[in-house]
Order: sequence, then structure tokens, then C-alpha cells
Amino acid sequence: MARHLLSLHDVSLAFGGDPVLDGVSLNVESGVRACVTGRNGEGKSTLLKVIAGRIEPDTGEIIRAPGLKVAFLEQEVPSDRPGTVKEIARSDRIISQMGLDPAAVFNALSGGLRRRVLLARVLADEPDLVLLDEPTNHLDVASIEWLEAFIRRQTETAFLFVTHDRAFLKSVATYVYDLDRGLLAGWNCDYRTFLQRKADLQADEAALWAKKAKKLAQEEAWIRQGVKARRTRNQGRVEALRQLRLEFANRRTALGTATLRVDSAAASGDRVIKIEDLSFAYDAGRPVVKDFTADVLKGERIGVVGENGTGKTTLLKLLTGALAPTSGAVTIGTRVEMAFFDQLHAQLDPESTVKEVVARDRDTVTVGGVTKHVFAYLADFLFTPERARTPVKALSGGEKARLLLARLFLKPSNLLVMDEPTNDLDVETLELLEEQLLNYKGTLLVVSHDRTFLDNVTTSCYVLAGDGVVRPCAGGYAEAARLLKQVREDEAARRRFPQGRGATCCDRSGSDAFVATEAAGRRFPQEDRPRKLTYKEQRELEALPEKVAALEAEIAEIEKALSDPSLYAKDASRVAALTARLGPAKDELDAVETRWLELSMR
Repeated sequence: MARHLLSLHDVSLAFGGDPVLDGVSLNVESGVRACVTGRNGEGKSTLLKVIAGRIEPDTGEIIRAPGLKVAFLEQEVPSDRPGTVKEIARSDRIISQMGLDPAAVFNALSGGLRRRVLLARVLADEPDLVLLDEPTNHLDVASIEWLEAFIRRQTETAFLFVTHDRAFLKSVATYVYDLDRGLLAGWNCDYRTFLQRKADLQADEAALWAKKAKKLAQEEAWIRQGVKARRTRNQGRVEALRQLRLEFANRRTALGTATLRVDSAAASGDRVIKIEDLSFAYDAGRPVVKDFTADVLKGERIGVVGENGTGKTTLLKLLTGALAPTSGAVTIGTRVEMAFFDQLHAQLDPESTVKEVVARDRDTVTVGGVTKHVFAYLADFLFTPERARTPVKALSGGEKARLLLARLFLKPSNLLVMDEPTNDLDVETLELLEEQLLNYKGTLLVVSHDRTFLDNVTTSCYVLAGDGVVRPCAGGYAEAARLLKQVREDEAARRRFPQGRGATCCDRSGSDAFVATEAAGRRFPQEDRPRKLTYKEQRELEALPEKVAALEAEIAEIEKALSDPSLYAKDASRVAALTARLGPAKDELDAVETRWLELSMR
């Protein structure tokens, strides 16, 4: 039977402006797996800190069960923390399960491994309630999948988490708390169902306000008629108008949608980066990259995939010239103009204001050849003029990510290098970023732990398989994961059947394939060879571009119609119908594009 752990009753909190939490109430029972959703800046992290006791609310009541143990994984990874993994995480069992070296010094670890240590510390305390603020940030996919499985196995511990990771949400969440303009609504459903129900609710809300706006216009016209409105028998109507005006004055409209636009420079040469026998190691230690040769060609969209500590960020620095190789060479091609996104936000001066980061002391910026006021440009990234004057150190993680994108996109480029760009972005902004990257005319190199993001934007991957081995792989994360799985199986075979005991090596497209024999004889699976398209598949491939074009046109038409404010006042049923069709149309387009890519690669 579920045990009651914690309650919030009518909790409110403001930091000088509109309330971040406006009369919020919730109950947390043992065993619940609930996500907190909402746009960047809505107060999701603040809500977790209130529950954890890190921030006291202005009003309201928090009731905790006697002896309640709460553990909190915060969003930020500390840059300096003394001690070893064992001293910080404490639990040998969790340290082993998460693949950590207990003797490793925390400050010497990569961002992903530091995040894993902090997560191990949280889980080692065996708390009743675990609060996780962006738990998948900086984690490799193997660690995320382990965390998903761990959470799903817990039947008594409650988990309340904030995350932008759509695959994680769909895998773990069984309940949704949606924070919207200070109000918290609970949805007893999984994340997929919540998305559809929220879209329906937003359409109904838009139709309701359109109806009220029409009523307000009519009543304002009536009141302007003059003396007739002041007769006693009309005072009720006058009071109703006053209340309607008050309702509109107090209305908190939804935060707008970010408007991201990646500015492409003139085209580069066909070969963007030439990589020749590239090797690198830190202080003569284990190789991070070993004998890697490849060409990055114009227009490629390459994801860099690997476990924490295998050197994904290091590889990006080598390919962009920020780090010199131990041996071999990296040659940047002709007419390459590069823009770089840093996962740790090191490019942001914490004392500078948002405006200063983007424009220094200027009042205007130039985007795509068009001059705009800096406040108008920052509004595209959801920064109000007041927020634009705020120092960087006061921003949330999501706001810092949006600010870095705002500065990055001011620079025209034909090579975009992004190290964990999805960290801290809300889902809506993340999907818009995906759309812009798909329309980007240059070349993309990206490190990301976000499986959905990689599958949506990349066409090939560099897979860091360990011991310095980098393997090119066609496709997105799904294909890279299969390759990593094969690598682990091959490594297990290598350990089980060392050379000289029945194992032989053969070359397989630049990788070692092991064929092990025992007394009865056994052959380890080889990679499937691509086969030619059948006549039916060839005809299907020829028809797919037309299907893509038709779906893109339909989606554009729907989005154009839904952007017309007058539609909500004139035809609420059409709004509902268009909204209901938009999601399935996008899903259908994704499926068609995926099939097109699959057949084209074959």
C-alpha cells in the first residue's frame, strides 16, 4: 500500500515579479515516478528546491512524513569538489553498478563522470523521496539506460524529476506535474498521453479567451455610447464589464515560442576536415584517439557517441584545432567558417548581463543581413528587456543554454560544432532547435546524450568504442547503439577466447571480428551485409520524396492556419481539428524520412 510522504498546500513564491509558484498544492506517495514539466524559467527547479527545503516559500504549508529522507540531485555540476569517488559516493554497490573507479579523484573526472558520481551519492543514501533536476545531463547513454532501469525497479522510493530528455520521460514517468504560469496541474498518465491532453487543453483555452475578447470588444463599444450605460437598470452590465477588464488585466499569458534561426555562411569546400592517422593521449596515458583516419564532407551531420570518459569532447577539440594531436594531422578545408557551442557554458562571463554577452555595448545586432535591436533579437530567445539586463550568474540552466545559442547564431557559419547543446533546454525549444539544424545548409558535428535528438538530426556517427578506437557508423543513435553492443560482445569474446585458444582474427571493415571455436564449434555473429534493393523497394524509394514534400506542405499549412489569432474566435472546431492532425502529420513525416534514409543508405 502506498505511503504518504509529503504535501504542499497553497504554496506561493515570488522573486519580485509574477509568482513563480502561485497557490501550488501537491501530494507525493511512495513509489510514484512523476516528472515536472514546463517551459524554461517557469520555476521547475525552484519547486524541487522548495520540496527539498532549500528555499522557503512566501506563503503556504509543507507537511513532511516523520523521518522522511529526501535526496536531491541539483542541475549544476560543481567545478571543484575535493575527494575521491569512494569518499563522495560512499556506496561500493552503487559505485560498482555505475562503472566508477572508487579511487579516482573527482576533480580529475569528465563532466559526465562527475555527474555519475553525484548521482551515485544520491542513490546510495536509500532515501524515501529522490528529487532529480535534469538527471541525464552529461550522462552517457549507457548510464541513462541504467538509471531508467534502476528507477523502474523501485517500488517504495518516490521519484520527482525535471528533465528535457524525451526518451527518459517516456520510459520512466507514470505521472506528470505541469507547471504553467505559476499554476501546477497534476496529470495521472504517462508522458505521451499528457502531451495530447495538454494540446487539447491549450486549444480549448485559446478558444475561450478568443470568445472573451470578442465579448469585451462588444461591451467596450456599448459603454462608449454614453449616458444610457449609467442608468440604474444597466449597473449590472457595467459591473460585469469591470470584472471582464480586471480578468484581462490579471491574465498571465503563456510564454511565447523561441524563434531560433541558424545563420549559414557561404558554402565551404567539399572536404571540410581531413583526418589523417589521428592519435592523442593525455600525458602519455591511455590513448583517447588512436590511428583515426576519415574525411568530414560538406553537408554531413555527424554525431559523436560513446560512454563517459571515452573522449567525445576531446575528439571535437582535436577536429576543430582547439587541441593539438599527439601524432597524425587534422586539416581544416577551404572557406570553412566555424561556430562552437560549449557544454559547460565556459564562454559566458557570469558577471556580464545577457545584453552584454550578445552585443557588448551596442544596441543593435545583425542577423542574416538584417539589423535588429538587441532586445528584439533576445526576445526571439524568450528574454524580456528586464531579463536582458540580468547578469548571467542569475540565470537558470535553460536560460544559459538559450543565451549561448543566441550568441552562437549571430555568427554566420558553415561548420557548426555543438557539445551537448540539448542540456537544460525545454522540450519545445529543443524541438525548434532540431528543426533549425535540419534546415542548416552547413556541416554539423555534435556530441549529445539525447537519443531522440541524435536520431532526429544526424545522418552518421563517430562511435568511440574505447581504447582510442573511433568507428564511423551510418545512421543516428539507434545504429550507433547496435555498433557499441557489437563491440562489447566482441570484447567479451576476446576475453573468453584469447588468441592461441581457438580464436582467430579477421578484418571486418577496419574492425576486429572474432571467430571463436569450441569442441562443438561455435561462430560468433557477423555484421549483416547490406543487400540490394528489391524492385518494390526501389519504386518505394522513388515515391518517398513526393510524400515528404506533401507532408511538409500540409504541416506548413496547418501551422500557418493555427498562427492566425482570428481563427480561434471564428472557428474553435477547426482549431481542434487542425491541432489534432498536426502531431500525427509530424510523426508520419518522421517515419517517411526515416524510411527514405534507410533505403537511400542501402
